[in-house]
Amino acid sequence: MYHWIQASPSDFSGTLPQPRSGHTAVIVGKSKLVVFGGLVDKKFLSEITVYDLENKLWFKPECSGSGSDDGQVGPSARAFHVAVSIDCNMFIFGGRFSNKRLGDFWVLDTEIWQWSELTSLGDLPSPRDFAAASSIGNRKIVMHGGWDGKKWLSDIYVLDTMSLEWMELAVTGTLPPPRCGHTATMVEKRLLVYGGRGGGGPIMGDLWALKGLIEEENETPGWTQLKLPGQAPSPRCGHTVTSGGHYLLLFGGHGTGGWLSRYDIYYNDCIVLDRVSAQWRRLPTSGDPPPARAYHSITCVGSRYLLFGGFDGKSTFGDLWWLVPEGDPIAKRSPLEALPPNRDDSVHSRKESQSEGSAILELQKRLEISASVSSSGLQIVDELEDREFLELASGLIGDEVSNNGQEIQAVRDHWRKSAPSSVKLKELGPLLRDYQRLITRHYLANGGADLTSTESHFPGKDSHRFYHIKSASKLRMDDIPKLLEEYKQLSSD
Repeated sequence: MYHWIQASPSDFSGTLPQPRSGHTAVIVGKSKLVVFGGLVDKKFLSEITVYDLENKLWFKPECSGSGSDDGQVGPSARAFHVAVSIDCNMFIFGGRFSNKRLGDFWVLDTEIWQWSELTSLGDLPSPRDFAAASSIGNRKIVMHGGWDGKKWLSDIYVLDTMSLEWMELAVTGTLPPPRCGHTATMVEKRLLVYGGRGGGGPIMGDLWALKGLIEEENETPGWTQLKLPGQAPSPRCGHTVTSGGHYLLLFGGHGTGGWLSRYDIYYNDCIVLDRVSAQWRRLPTSGDPPPARAYHSITCVGSRYLLFGGFDGKSTFGDLWWLVPEGDPIAKRSPLEALPPNRDDSVHSRKESQSEGSAILELQKRLEISASVSSSGLQIVDELEDREFLELASGLIGDEVSNNGQEIQAVRDHWRKSAPSSVKLKELGPLLRDYQRLITRHYLANGGADLTSTESHFPGKDSHRFYHIKSASKLRMDDIPKLLEEYKQLSSD
């Protein structure tokens, strides 16, 4: 039995990756999970976000090296590319930017966080997106299929990461139909390819095995279609297949209907290909599963699986979920401990009403204000009524809160000294509320000016941009550095 558990603030520190789909997430060097690229609200991403497995820390490394024409270091923004790790290096090929298929080739050395472009070295595969790739041992990479903008592909390329040479593999006999959006997973001596969308548009549910990729075996390359017993998955593309122990875990994807269409059927089922019994079976799970999705990532982290991101035809996800075995310490965690939702604001809007002309109503209490209500319906609470703020204060000063102002100053000093990557998720609620308190008091001290008024002495149109946010769950991860910067300015006044 496995258990679905939504990630909790205690699981991570640092700045989580923003919502996305069509990204890659690979384990590099056994200690880092590297997330690259993706798509959210028609915006293609080029950022690198890393999860340090040992320290449970998310961070964005400062990368050096070659870059694109616009002066950016590293590959240009993209989604639906392939990424494979060999030792401490992550290799990137292809993908899509807007309507353009890419054919550039990059490597990131994660020991020194340096990008190198390898596009000019030799003959490369043709530009494509939605290809599938896997490592062969600790030296080579195999890539299959994809879409070049005009046709579905069925070619096989092998990259030698020592010589950096690509070789197209000549395969005889029956070939799988061309496809994209499929998975390709190296299992011992065979490459297993499942599903995808094929020529003419059908979404497929076939399983193929390719031999002849291991030089020492001296086998003639050839495909075999496998028809295994058991509860096979329904046809799909945009799914993931992740290797763990003696089985492969298939999750999610979409089937039937159009390409990335909201009318497709999206899945959140878990199906296992058991390598020992050579059959499909449903993985029994407990707990509420994640919402159905495709173009997500699932990575094996020890005995757990970590799900991130994806798309369901309407929403781009930024949530993180664990799939854990029976007996895992978090298996019985309450759903109430989950992270706040992290979704694409274009669909799950955080727009708060900012009606004009309403003044702040001052309700005096202990520190001049205990509950002021703005035109947005925002509730401002006093520090001594903010339970999470007081718990944080108690943790910082190591005492029971004494109501003498020392604890308030300790928390504000803590945030003034903090970098965005060090702010824990459980601190976001108290931080946002204290930011709003400071703004409210500032404007009350200046005659009770309306925060939405054009005469409210804002330093600029983007100042206090988070004042009308009612809950930290409405914040995106890339909002945190901006929020912290504004908070430091306010708390130093």
